[in-house]
Amino acid sequence: MNRSVLAALVVLGTAPSLAAEPAPVSAKARAIHDSALIIDTHVDTPLRMLNEGFDVGSKPPNGQGHLDLTRAREGNLGAAFFSIWVEPKEYAGRYTHQALRIIDSVHTAVERHPDQMVLALSSKDIVAARSGKQKRLATLLGVEGGHAIQNDLGVLRDFYRLGVRYMTLTWSNTNEWADSSGDLTDTTVKHHDGLTDFGRDVVREMNRLGMLVDVSHVSDKTFFDTLKVTRAPVIASHSSARALTDHPRNMTDEMLKAVAANRGVVMVNFFSAFVDDDYRKAYAAMSQERAAALAAVEAKHKDSDPVTRFRAQSQAGWEWAAKVPRPPLKAVIDHIDHIAKVAGVDHVGLGSDFDGINSAPQGLDSVADLPRITEALLARGYTREQLHKILGGNLLRVFRDAEAVSRELRSPPSVRR
Repeated sequence: MNRSVLAALVVLGTAPSLAAEPAPVSAKARAIHDSALIIDTHVDTPLRMLNEGFDVGSKPPNGQGHLDLTRAREGNLGAAFFSIWVEPKEYAGRYTHQALRIIDSVHTAVERHPDQMVLALSSKDIVAARSGKQKRLATLLGVEGGHAIQNDLGVLRDFYRLGVRYMTLTWSNTNEWADSSGDLTDTTVKHHDGLTDFGRDVVREMNRLGMLVDVSHVSDKTFFDTLKVTRAPVIASHSSARALTDHPRNMTDEMLKAVAANRGVVMVNFFSAFVDDDYRKAYAAMSQERAAALAAVEAKHKDSDPVTRFRAQSQAGWEWAAKVPRPPLKAVIDHIDHIAKVAGVDHVGLGSDFDGINSAPQGLDSVADLPRITEALLARGYTREQLHKILGGNLLRVFRDAEAVSRELRSPPSVRR
């Protein structure tokens, strides 16, 4: 969840565009796409499930969201990490409880649609979900923001037992043990110059558990501190390239190369402000006016029922994002291409941030449009093998490597290598 719009702007869609849509997907690209195991490491649909009562099995049109099971099949989405994001101000002191409610919403969806979804707890589970005649969406959990564990490694372990397979060390807020990229200029926030000793313990315990360490949202210093500690490859579940779009949420070329040296993977975020610098500047220019308008919407609906309040805030955020024209599909492709060139094609993937963003490039209106990415990359000369890596193979490899590190760390000392 990029949330440069911040918490009140949990946005459920992208604005329609009058610009020409990308050309239809070719038969060759569609065949490659349909033969791939496609993994998206960051979707924020759980907030719709919890706050709006959204049923992911409902048929479109079903609101302004990016993801439902029908469109997942259309886009051949094989696995998705459902984000467990707790707004840090609203739920102060209750982070873990709110995270449990969001986790419950995902478990409930899986139980409601067992023929179409399955909770995946391992890399093998992802592959199994897409095998045989009855292909199901491998449903995984990722906690977004280490504040959710409330400084308790026992809670971290409990999250793992409930199915959480990655945790973003921070969200846009610095917590008690790791600095975020989102508030480094805020002098009212206590910073730590990266990771604290407890933060290092968190990374070590995640390695032991086999939980992927996610470095999206963290400060640059926290990023490099993490790479010094981790025994397993890291992921950036929804980040793009800072060389192309100068946003602190994106990763510098130095960071991209460091992820490659760590054997990790950077999953490209689709948010327009993270992949197009013109959009970023225009969106930032109206930040004060937008914030005031959104605060007015929040005040107007402070006594409304939760569903009405959630929808009103979402709609307002969507309308403000639509004031800036959406960039072309090329914007996302440029970031994938850049990371593949700087870090290597083995170190890039997809982390859309769908259902957590209010603008995506033209042609990326939902998970049904994922084949357009395959088409565009194929046109740039990427091979079938390389496309399979980008679409999901790289993430699967990193997951397997993290599981191998976990097995080694959990084994008795006498049998460790």
